[in-house]
Amino acid sequence: MNKRDKFINRKGAKAQRREGKCRGLLVLLMLIVGLSALHAQSNQQKNQNKVLIVVFDGLRPDYITQELMPNVFAFSREGCYAKEHHSVFPTVTRVNGASYASGSYPATHGILGNTVYFPEIDPKQGLNTGNYEDLNKISEATHGQLLTAISIGEVLQKAGEKLMIFSSGSTGQALMQNHKISGGAVVNPGLILPASLKDSLTKMIGPIPADTIPNTTQHKWVTDALISYGLSNNGARVNAIWYSDPDGAAHSDGIGSPAAMQSIRQVDAEFGRIMKALKQKNMLKHTDVIITADHGFVTYGGNVELSDFLINQKLKQDKDSEDVLVVDGAIYVKDHNLALMQKIVTALQSQEWVGAIFTKGDHWGALTGIINGTLSFESIHWDHPSRAADILVDKNWDERKNTYGYAGTSFSKGVAGHGGLSPYEVHIALLAKGPNFKKGFVSELATSNVDIVPTILAISGIPIPASMNGRVIDELLRKKNNTKAPVSKKETVTTSATFPGGSYTVTLERSVVGVYKYVDYARVVRK
Repeated sequence: MNKRDKFINRKGAKAQRREGKCRGLLVLLMLIVGLSALHAQSNQQKNQNKVLIVVFDGLRPDYITQELMPNVFAFSREGCYAKEHHSVFPTVTRVNGASYASGSYPATHGILGNTVYFPEIDPKQGLNTGNYEDLNKISEATHGQLLTAISIGEVLQKAGEKLMIFSSGSTGQALMQNHKISGGAVVNPGLILPASLKDSLTKMIGPIPADTIPNTTQHKWVTDALISYGLSNNGARVNAIWYSDPDGAAHSDGIGSPAAMQSIRQVDAEFGRIMKALKQKNMLKHTDVIITADHGFVTYGGNVELSDFLINQKLKQDKDSEDVLVVDGAIYVKDHNLALMQKIVTALQSQEWVGAIFTKGDHWGALTGIINGTLSFESIHWDHPSRAADILVDKNWDERKNTYGYAGTSFSKGVAGHGGLSPYEVHIALLAKGPNFKKGFVSELATSNVDIVPTILAISGIPIPASMNGRVIDELLRKKNNTKAPVSKKETVTTSATFPGGSYTVTLERSVVGVYKYVDYARVVRK
């Protein structure tokens, strides 16, 4: 082979090598483009999945029957039913609104009752968390720290998503769920935020109706708002709708009353409309629907007010005195006077209408309080570092049935209500159905309202903030994992004390799932 041929051969070999490299680069580029397209498609599919939270205020699990709630009943059979779901104590609306919104307990988020005490705002009385104006006062006084924990609205905003709240309840309850608005919206008959939304919304669905018992027209109005505005193609990643019944009707007329039963059927019908709209909009395939309540309900049969009792026992000077302040069941003692606290607790322990009593523990992790015969705030997740009172008092309860056959009676004054540590107030329903949840599945593991948002963030692929106390409810999810299925067990905390003429023993039962503690109930025995 001459020099010219050798040169040509070498040149051809180099060209072939260059061509091979180009082909390799082309294949690699095509692979990268393909993977990017798949990733984009995956993200697009993920972004299509939405969540709808439905809260029925004051819904007892025994209301969910084929006769009373045919739509919710059918939903419970088709999706997941967590039978051991818990309200957060105190079992009141705004505590649970804040707990579910922040995925944390009162000890973390700082809303300790329906009425709360901020002496820098009013040293003589509490503030009503059902009133958005009072919530704004707290936000202003605390430099934006209405909640001392991050909420789902804030988390979604950081992830480029939105939360929209629809509510027929109080303005405070509505705002509590998304108190910083965070790029989303709050739609309530008494409060629409951002305010610029009001005109377009009322033009779309009609004027805001008046409040009634049952609150039928407002339930329909907020449902129309959700369907027309929330369930749209460019709507929020997470929508929540909160119905004020059966709570409102049960408070006024009693559990099982005609008004209460009518209200249950009405909100079930509105839920049926929502599910029909999701189907018509072809959204069922990529919408997870979660149903829960804020608390259960009991019949009231008491006749003593805590503040009046303390005044009559000369443990508080008068109604307006600042030596001892009573805010719902929370007692604030001036200068944290331990001797006065002991006198108050001893006097209460002798009273049949008084249930469990709580005080601060004397060290971190203590499950009993510093006063003999009391449980600790920590045992019920109420030990907020700066907002907790000195004493927390629950009303006693028993299993008596009312005239309509519903069990559970509290020694609180009034017709019917909630807030206590009876199983009838703590035990509520949690139902879920959608692309991320199992079908026809019943779970016996303990869950709580603090677990809802961590679960929503997990199925949405959004990191869960460390401040959240709740767990991801993996047992309800379709995804496979290699972790061992958790086991739920029971534990009890018992403490006793004597008072002149008798003894007082209180037992707190908690369900335990791994490191998570769920408060079941507290029971008192006197001898």
